[in-house]
Amino acid sequence: MAPFSKPETVLKQAEGLVSVGQTPAALQSLTEMFNSKRFRSTPIASLEPIMIRFIELCVELRKGRTAKEGLMQYKNITQNTSVQSIETVILTFIQLANAKVVDAQVKADKAIEVLDVDDLEASESPEDVLLGAVSGDQNKDRTDRALVTPWLKFLWESYRSALETLKNNARLEVIYQSIAIQAFNFCLSHRRKVEFRRLCETLRLHLTTVAKYSHQTHSVNLSDPDTLQRFLDTRFAQLNTSVELELWQEAFRSIEDIHNLLTMSKKTPKPSMMINYYEKLYKIFMTSGSILYHAAAWSKYYAILRTSGKSDEELSQVAGFVLISALAVPTSTEAVEDGEDTKGKHARLTTLLGLSKIPTRSSLLSDAFSRNVLKLSPRVLLDLYDLLEVQFDPLALCSNASNVLNQLSSMEEFVPYLPHLRRVILSRLLSQLSQVYSSLSITYLLELVAPLNEHVPDDSPDRFDQENIEAFIMSTAKRGELLVRINHSTGGLTFVDDAFMTPAASTSSTPLQPSPGKLVRTRLSNLAECLYTVVEQLADSGDSVAVDFKAVYSAMQSERQALQVRRSIVARRRELQAELLARKQNEERSQQAELMLRAQEDIQRKKKADALREAQERAKAEMDRRRKEENVKIVSSLLDRGVAIDADITELDTERLVQLQVEQMDKERRELNERMRIIAKRMDHIERAFRKAEIPLIIEDYARQQAEDKAAFYATSQGTLDAARQAHKEKLDTKQRLARIIPDYQAYADKISQTRQDDYSTRIADARRRIEEEKQQRRTAILKQREQQARAKEEEERKRKEREEEEQRLEQERTAREERERREAEEARAAEAAKKREAEELQAANRKKREEEKAADMERIRKQREREEEAERRRANRTSSSATPTTGTNEWRRTPQTPDRTPVRTSAPTPGKYVAPAARASEGPPAVPRVGGGGGWREREALKAAPSGSRPGTPGRQSPALPADDDGFRTVNRPSTGAYRPPGARNR
Repeated sequence: MAPFSKPETVLKQAEGLVSVGQTPAALQSLTEMFNSKRFRSTPIASLEPIMIRFIELCVELRKGRTAKEGLMQYKNITQNTSVQSIETVILTFIQLANAKVVDAQVKADKAIEVLDVDDLEASESPEDVLLGAVSGDQNKDRTDRALVTPWLKFLWESYRSALETLKNNARLEVIYQSIAIQAFNFCLSHRRKVEFRRLCETLRLHLTTVAKYSHQTHSVNLSDPDTLQRFLDTRFAQLNTSVELELWQEAFRSIEDIHNLLTMSKKTPKPSMMINYYEKLYKIFMTSGSILYHAAAWSKYYAILRTSGKSDEELSQVAGFVLISALAVPTSTEAVEDGEDTKGKHARLTTLLGLSKIPTRSSLLSDAFSRNVLKLSPRVLLDLYDLLEVQFDPLALCSNASNVLNQLSSMEEFVPYLPHLRRVILSRLLSQLSQVYSSLSITYLLELVAPLNEHVPDDSPDRFDQENIEAFIMSTAKRGELLVRINHSTGGLTFVDDAFMTPAASTSSTPLQPSPGKLVRTRLSNLAECLYTVVEQLADSGDSVAVDFKAVYSAMQSERQALQVRRSIVARRRELQAELLARKQNEERSQQAELMLRAQEDIQRKKKADALREAQERAKAEMDRRRKEENVKIVSSLLDRGVAIDADITELDTERLVQLQVEQMDKERRELNERMRIIAKRMDHIERAFRKAEIPLIIEDYARQQAEDKAAFYATSQGTLDAARQAHKEKLDTKQRLARIIPDYQAYADKISQTRQDDYSTRIADARRRIEEEKQQRRTAILKQREQQARAKEEEERKRKEREEEEQRLEQERTAREERERREAEEARAAEAAKKREAEELQAANRKKREEEKAADMERIRKQREREEEAERRRANRTSSSATPTTGTNEWRRTPQTPDRTPVRTSAPTPGKYVAPAARASEGPPAVPRVGGGGGWREREALKAAPSGSRPGTPGRQSPALPADDDGFRTVNRPSTGAYRPPGARNR
């Protein structure tokens, strides 16, 4: 690692590198400073300019990961001392990335401008029209992908890096929420739906890990009202963005996050915040098709608006939505189905709305009555309410409702409720018909429903044809809300109304009038209630009333006091219960987060263990497979070589197969050596015969080659002389032909030279004049500069004197402080010296003990080495006595006919033994093997002409030296037969 430099020096070096175009090197130099150990001890005032320059270089080079690492390290340094500094750096980072995106968009807009047209009067060809229609938008997309998309990706990475840097730190909460809101605006302005989902998941993960980092310094405390309010503001911004982007699932998750935070809050949320909460909630429910909870959200929204002091005009518009949404709720129990999953879902939605039980149509209408919704609603909605909830006219219901629906269809804000209202009207119609008729034809029912289909397209699924009506009737009959049978043979409906049948399932709305069956079933109970009321009225007398009045009056005071006590107890109990509930929820949430974390850790640990086990099993299986494949290859090789294997192949292990293979290779090697010996002997005789036969041919070829070379030399020499004579003659002719134009050439050249000389003189004069002008200007500037320097020097001298006086004062203070510190240091050194002497004595004792142990170990190693050397010498003696080679009778045999299988081991030289260069040189140069048959016929003739005593041996009769361990056998030296040997091999 490079030595640590001062921050100012590093910044100057980086600026110098940037000025010469070495921006990556400048960024690397700043990054290396962050990795230094002394980086943490650098003052924040010196680090902030460097950090800002580092961020600028990262943005310029699009190094998002490098910027994130630098921000993490800078945050760790500044979070305890200067929060404002890290806020400044991160805001600068985001601003620079935003500026790059804006510049890229401007460049992209300029790049897609229309090109100039060559001919303004020329009509556009069909090919141009077709090409423009096909690729017009694609050109913009390609331009955006090339210019804008990379910077958008970098800006998105910048937001993520900033959020990761600022998360789970109480001192950085404000900037964290600000960056999160900026990220929401980025996703909204650029319509980045995928990135928005990831951003929401990131923020949700940060919130769930708050409990995990609660033990750290500056951890986020959700019990703090201000902190919780900031988190709520962020979640509401997230909710608004998700609604703008029409990401309804993400909006619902945001609603759940907000509700969880609201349950943790001890303070009552602001009305404006809850208005926004329910506003987004009824939009989400409308999009999801849950009209019941949509109406409940409108009801809660209206209740909060009433308490916020809105005008009657504003409340009138909202009251219309409250009434029409409540009327659009189905009259049946279709909205509330059975089943554990469905019940859990409805309980979850009810909790989000802040209700104690699942809402119903009747409860929503009752709430609307109690809040004066009917008084503030538009007239058309009052007519609709009168038709559905007050009047009982099944034959005119659809026709009257059609007029109301036509008026509502002209109001754009009420159009989404029309399909739901048509189903409610159909349900009311069937319910009223069942109370009037016992049977009815399907054709007549279709005529009654026909007015509802006036403004519905024929292909719309909301159109009430016979198939849809029958399906609707069957669904109501299946739930037990309407007792009806359909007879397709007669084409009619039969309403069943048995007085002694079990009552149908309860509905979410109250019928306009009781059915005959219900009157029969409830006749006796109604009579009993009336008789009981009459008996009570007749039994009361004046005395009993007076006695009862006195008793009540006497007990009134005690009852009032008891009631007050009970109220106070109940209020206190509610407060305690609320506190216990909040504490329990917090504990459960913390435990749940901890359990989730542990579960994730267990899952990760299990995955790692499973992966390790699977890897080991795969490795073992792979080893077994390779071992089997190797065994099969070895067996195949042995079988190809003709080796008979008696045992079962599957029972043989690898070692046994390798042993068989080695034995077969030894056998083949011996056979090969024998064949090579025979071939070498035969080749020697053939080569000798060839050389005897080629001697006269070589002499004849030498004479012929000499004659041909001589003739070729004379021919080449004569051709060269002829060519030189011809070239000399041509050059003389050219000189005589051009000699007459030399005077004209000389005159023209003199003219050109004179013109150039005049031009040069003029330029010299102009240059000298300009130089004089520049000199005069330079003199004036220098005089002015010297005057300024003199004034600056005087000012600097004055400041220097002031600094010297200040330094003298500081020096006196420093001297006194150093004297005091010196005395304290001397006392500390004295104590440290005493401790050091004790430590040195202990180290000396330990060192002496280690030296004794080391000496004992060296003595033991020396004895062990002597024993090993003695054993090695004995083995060498035994080997040399048993390794006598068998000499053959043929000088071409290099190996014995029966090689000695005893391995020869040579003792390794003693480590550290040095051999002098002179001793190595006395052994002679290494032998270089000669290649047989080298050289041409001249060399061979020269060898024949040389004396017989100095002629080297025949190259063809030399055998290349084989390595001693190439086949596992030792080479036996043959006895000397007087044959020729090369000089380099005579001493071997």
